[in-house]
Amino acid sequence: MKGKIGIVVGLAAGYVLGSRAGRERYEQIKSGYLKLWNTPPVQKQVAKAKELGASAALALPSALWDGAVKVSRAARRNGSPGQKLDSAIKAGRASADDVARGAEKTAAEVKKAADKAVAEAKTEAKKVASD
Repeated sequence: MKGKIGIVVGLAAGYVLGSRAGRERYEQIKSGYLKLWNTPPVQKQVAKAKELGASAALALPSALWDGAVKVSRAARRNGSPGQKLDSAIKAGRASADDVARGAEKTAAEVKKAADKAVAEAKTEAKKVASD
């Protein structure tokens, strides 16, 4: 899917930049793009993407901090130095797994939101094009 979107964006950019139609066609394309960009459904999806990105950015440091706290607590427990080390390593591995799962979940949510935004933008683009 990423490859297809990249090709479409590349072709569109090439057409706009290399168009023999000149400035008038460029301005027409630009005004159509801005008209689409400023529609409420597109801006709604932009806001959702920003919100999701912000929450994802905040979730990862939290998971890392929680992992560091768990490792620190494991290292301070009673026992021999070897037992403390083993406990800290075990806690570190568990924390790393938690961070990895969180990152995968966040990536899946971002992909889902992006796919939805693209679908809604296509629908809106068809409406604008037909007007």
